[in-house]
Amino acid sequence: MTEFLVKHFIKDYQDVEKVSVRTAYGVLASIVGIFCNVFLFAVKFAVGLILHSVSVTADAFNNLSDAGSSIIGFVGVKMAEKPADADHPFGHGRMEYIAALVVSFLVIEVGFTFLKDSVAKIRTPEEINFRLASVVILILSVTVKLWLGFFNRKLGEKIDSKVMKAVFTDSMGDVITTGATILSLLFFGVTGINIDGFVGVGVALVVMWAGIGIARDTLEPLIGEAIDPEVSERIKKFVESYDGIEGTHDLIVHNYGPGRSMASIHAEVPNDVDIEKSHEVIDRIERDAGRTLGIFLVIHMDPVEMKDERVLKIRQEAEKMIKELDPACTFHDFRVVLGDEQINLIFDMVIPMEYDEKTRNELPRRFSEKMKEIDPRYECVITVDYDYVAKQDE
Repeated sequence: MTEFLVKHFIKDYQDVEKVSVRTAYGVLASIVGIFCNVFLFAVKFAVGLILHSVSVTADAFNNLSDAGSSIIGFVGVKMAEKPADADHPFGHGRMEYIAALVVSFLVIEVGFTFLKDSVAKIRTPEEINFRLASVVILILSVTVKLWLGFFNRKLGEKIDSKVMKAVFTDSMGDVITTGATILSLLFFGVTGINIDGFVGVGVALVVMWAGIGIARDTLEPLIGEAIDPEVSERIKKFVESYDGIEGTHDLIVHNYGPGRSMASIHAEVPNDVDIEKSHEVIDRIERDAGRTLGIFLVIHMDPVEMKDERVLKIRQEAEKMIKELDPACTFHDFRVVLGDEQINLIFDMVIPMEYDEKTRNELPRRFSEKMKEIDPRYECVITVDYDYVAKQDE
């Protein structure tokens, strides 16, 4: 069904890097979400009135809030499609994140409202009318939500959308809450004991937790999150694949919405190559990155020594020493100023950001001492640097 909808309602559906195609995916997901959630709201609300069940009614209004969320998502996706202008030179892509943040607060508010209603039900329980047909309808609701959740996850994976993946998480929360409601009705039908208010509290808490999760997922790119390791590796390999590039470091990616990124990177070039030739290579990579990766890439050139045997030997000593000291650390921009009585080693040491201040101060000092043991003339001039790439998932 998912493939059918995508192929029939999204033009050029395979070209997911295009902003217009991403928008079409978002619009499709929103429309399908609105339809499914309004349908489920109508069914559950009717069942809740018939059964006098606050947990079923809470679940119904949760679906209505999901429909409202889909509408906000639709508006957000359309606003994110707006092109760059004088006031917003990188476009309006972050509107998608802002829309998702608004949705998260709506979800939390709905959960909080029904938490209060459920507590009131515990204090003054109302009679529940058990009907097997109502349970069957709620099971149908679970089936629809399961499909809607996996529909959003599949579309989210296609276009790497945090918002759609958050909707998948929200849908799975709905499956859990509706399942809990079904269990409470079956429990009442078998035992005659009304646990509706308690289940309603559980439903409300799950709804609120889902809202907090969506807020967390959408705030990360707004605040500025670390680079995904796969994205980092793809950009570095792309730059390093060109002749005349010896290595890369200091990659920073700024996200301005899905499919809208700006990046800067340092590219190492041989110091004995004509600067105009190296600059020509850098210009070509920047142009190709825009077409191939869809990223506005700015490259800084770092000249590196490739032939001086003394410098290369010292660099090898430093590489061996830093691995022995702490394998998590690396260095770059390595330069050597040779002298008879003193040899300056000038470089940036990359230290994991999670290390505390004491460790960050201790590592350069210990490295300097270790290098002096190799040659007392070595004087290290170290600038502490950090890696902006997220940790790989275990």
